[in-house]
Amino acid sequence: MSGAEQAVRAKALALLRADAVLAAMVHGIFDGVPPRASAPYVTVAAAEGSDWGTKDRAGREVRVTLMLTGAGAVADNSAAARIESAVAALRGPADGWSIVAARPVRTRLTLPREGGWRYEWVARCRCLAG
Repeated sequence: MSGAEQAVRAKALALLRADAVLAAMVHGIFDGVPPRASAPYVTVAAAEGSDWGTKDRAGREVRVTLMLTGAGAVADNSAAARIESAVAALRGPADGWSIVAARPVRTRLTLPREGGWRYEWVARCRCLAG
């Protein structure tokens, strides 16, 4: 994993953890899938990168997955809306990188066999070094 992927994941985690309203709605906001957690909870999951550089500047396009996992019937959208607004807030400096564009490119609601539900967002972040 390059520095851009790590920077995007760290910024996403920091933004979500700084949201006091979201924190009050869930039992935790985790870096990766927690070994034991009771739903609802938020996870900053996979980050995948590819080259997005220019002639004179290193760049990466990073796709980061954010997940909201819940139990029982599908809940209202208030926690989901908070997470989606965090995607837009990803723009800006991030640990030696500049996130110049951030937007959701895929969303999905799944109903796993073991019960509950999961909202997933894949956010595309275009980053330039420096």
